[in-house]
Amino acid sequence: MFAFCNQLCVCVFVHQSLMVAKAKDELEQELADKEAEKERYLAENAPLLQMSGMSLAELQELCRELHAKISVVDEERYDIEAKVFHNTREIKDLNIKVLDLRGKFKRPTLRRVRVSADAILRSLLGSKHKVSMDLRANLKSVKKEDTEKEKTVEVSDWRKNVEAMSGMEGRKKMFDAAQ
Repeated sequence: MFAFCNQLCVCVFVHQSLMVAKAKDELEQELADKEAEKERYLAENAPLLQMSGMSLAELQELCRELHAKISVVDEERYDIEAKVFHNTREIKDLNIKVLDLRGKFKRPTLRRVRVSADAILRSLLGSKHKVSMDLRANLKSVKKEDTEKEKTVEVSDWRKNVEAMSGMEGRKKMFDAAQ
């Protein structure tokens, strides 16, 4: 059994190395094809310039023609870049929409679970600690009379209140009223 596994591993390794060698050969061939295509395209669309024996006027005319061709190519490049930018933005927006839709349908429905404060403390501290916490006992009780007094104070004339509370005596009255 062990010998069979070794032979199998050797076969797999040889197969992988043959695949890597074949991929390397194909990559080199692809690069050579691209270079040949580039040279053919340049020879076809951009012939060598024959500037020897040209007068100054002919050279200026040649420069004008080249500048005109460059501006046309730049316009085309700008248009293509704008289209690519628009398409990439649209692709990103669509990907975001797809992720949003995918997220909406995969979320499970959540159920509301009521847990008391004692249960939370027991889960955090463990079952050894016996801590009970009555949250309602710590709440302040509000009397109805107190709220009515506050409303009447707010309605009174604020100018009288400011004059009465100005200076140190006013601050003393506020301090006494708070106690």
